[in-house]
Amino acid sequence: MNRDSLTVAVVGATGVVGRTMIQVLNERDFPVGELRLLASGRSAGQTVSIDGRTLEIGEAVPSAFDGVDVALFSAGADVSRELAPAAVAHGATVIDNSAAWRMDPSVPLVVSQVNADDLEGHAGIIANPNCSTMQLAPVLMALRDSVGLERVIVDTYQSVSGTGADALAELEGQIRAHVSGEPKQSSVYPHPIAFNALPEIDVFLPNGYTKEEWKIVSENRKILGLPELRISCTAVRIPVFVSHSEAVHVETREPVTPERARRLQNRGASSATKSRPSTRSPLSP
Repeated sequence: MNRDSLTVAVVGATGVVGRTMIQVLNERDFPVGELRLLASGRSAGQTVSIDGRTLEIGEAVPSAFDGVDVALFSAGADVSRELAPAAVAHGATVIDNSAAWRMDPSVPLVVSQVNADDLEGHAGIIANPNCSTMQLAPVLMALRDSVGLERVIVDTYQSVSGTGADALAELEGQIRAHVSGEPKQSSVYPHPIAFNALPEIDVFLPNGYTKEEWKIVSENRKILGLPELRISCTAVRIPVFVSHSEAVHVETREPVTPERARRLQNRGASSATKSRPSTRSPLSP
C-alpha cells in the first residue's frame, strides 16, 4: 500500500454521511490518489462535482473494490454485511459506519483517541461506533483512567440528520407547513418532529431500551474495555437539522472535583490520554 497516494472508495456516496465523508477527506488533505464513489444501482451513472472535478457514481458490487486500499462504508448494515467481506477479499481495509460489525468480538470498535491499540491485528474490517458513543467515549476515558467509573447515566438529544436526507426534508417541510398554517405531514417519524421531541430512536427492544439507547450502552462498554460498566441511556430525537448533544452524569470510584474533571477533559482532548493496552488476539491482516 502506497500511503502517499491511496485509492479510497466511499460506499453510500450519495447519502448525507457519505457526502460528509468526501467533504472531510478533502478538508483534511487525505492522501487520496483515486476516489471511487459507490452507491446502489439506482444511483450508478450519476455524476457529482467534487473539488472542481466531475466524478461518476459506480455501483457497489464486489468487483468495484479491485485495487482499493481503504473503503469507507456508510450505506446501512445490510450492505456492509454483504459487501465488506468482499472488499476485504479484494485487498481493501474497510472502515464501517454501520451497526453491522460493531459488536462482533473479532472486529475492533474504535474511537481513535480512546482505543487505537485495538486496531492491531485487525482482519480487514474496522468498525466505528454510533455517533453519540463516539463523542461520549473520550469523556469517559479521561475519567476511567484517572478516578475510575462507577456508574454513567446519559441522555442524548439528537438531530434529524442522524436519520438521513429524508428526515432533513421532512423537518423543513413541517416548519414550512407550520408557518403557512397547514397540517404537518409525517412519514419518516411516527409523529411530527417540528416543534416536538420524540423519546424513541429506532425500535424498542425486549429489555425496554430502544436500539439507539442500547448501542450507547454496549458500544461504550466494548470501547472502554469495561464489559460490566453500569451505564444507562435515554435517547431523544429533537427538531434541529444538525448536531447531537448529551447530558452525562457520572459517578466515579474516587472523589473528583469539577475543576479537576474539566482539566482531565482538556488534557484528554489535547493530547489523547494513553489508552488501555489491547487485549485482542493478533489476527492475520
